[in-house]
Amino acid sequence: MKTTTIQKQAGFTLIELIMVIVILGVLSAFALPRFADLGGEARVSSIQAAAGAVRSAANIAHAQWLADGSPAVSGSPTVSLEGVTINIVGNGYPEGTTAATGITSAAQLSSADYTLAAAAGVVTVTLGTCSFTYTETSGAVDTTGITPAGC
Repeated sequence: MKTTTIQKQAGFTLIELIMVIVILGVLSAFALPRFADLGGEARVSSIQAAAGAVRSAANIAHAQWLADGSPAVSGSPTVSLEGVTINIVGNGYPEGTTAATGITSAAQLSSADYTLAAAAGVVTVTLGTCSFTYTETSGAVDTTGITPAGC
């Protein structure tokens, strides 16, 4: 008489594992875009980086102006930063009215990346709904328009 032995299954089969991985992949493809809005965070980071670049460029240009002996602002004092001539106004900070020779050029900001607007010595840099301003007379950068939830 022949006896048959029953073997117990010790793990999952390859087909079962592949099906679980496929189901998890499909669920993550639908769920991830709903829970993660990485575009807003990227815009906030980009505008914060631009504000930092403007702040640094203003301070570097001011330091160069001081190192050059603080030439009189009457006339048209300039400083040269990496071969780019930057016009200086006020207390030795880059001008904010002319994009080609002012703070946006010193900070290497492009109108292709940001919306740049200048009026009365104040430059406003906008990305989406976030913005910051630069004031040429003091070299100050106001970042109160950058809100983590708003861009």
